[in-house]
Amino acid sequence: MRQEPTEAIAHVIQLSIAPVFLLTGVSAMLGVLSNRLSRIIDRGRLLEERARDAEPARVTGIHAELLVLSCRARLVNLAIALCTVSALLVSAVIISLFLAAFFDADASRLIGGLFVAALTSLSGGLIAFLREIFLATRSLRIGPH
Repeated sequence: MRQEPTEAIAHVIQLSIAPVFLLTGVSAMLGVLSNRLSRIIDRGRLLEERARDAEPARVTGIHAELLVLSCRARLVNLAIALCTVSALLVSAVIISLFLAAFFDADASRLIGGLFVAALTSLSGGLIAFLREIFLATRSLRIGPH
């Protein structure tokens, strides 16, 4: 039995709620990642300033910390890229849901594929984020030096 157009769109809106919540979560994750990247950049700039004025014995330690920051920044950049791709794929899922309803087409394979790709990309972003966290805590120095 064919649904009325208004009912079909109402159904699509109901179906798109879960991906919209996922999109909201990914957006929050992008905010966290952007904040971490900003802090890494700020710390790197501070260390570069210190390296210019430091005695040679301290420069080696500063360069080692800059190397760790560089690796962390690459991991956060990777996480941002993967989470952004995930957000774009989730958006494509939502768009596909509506286009399939408008044109009364079966897009289930496309929608399923896009959703799996979005979750795969998000998982990659979370793994890169976790690696950055491990690197940050491994290089963490608390207490007297």
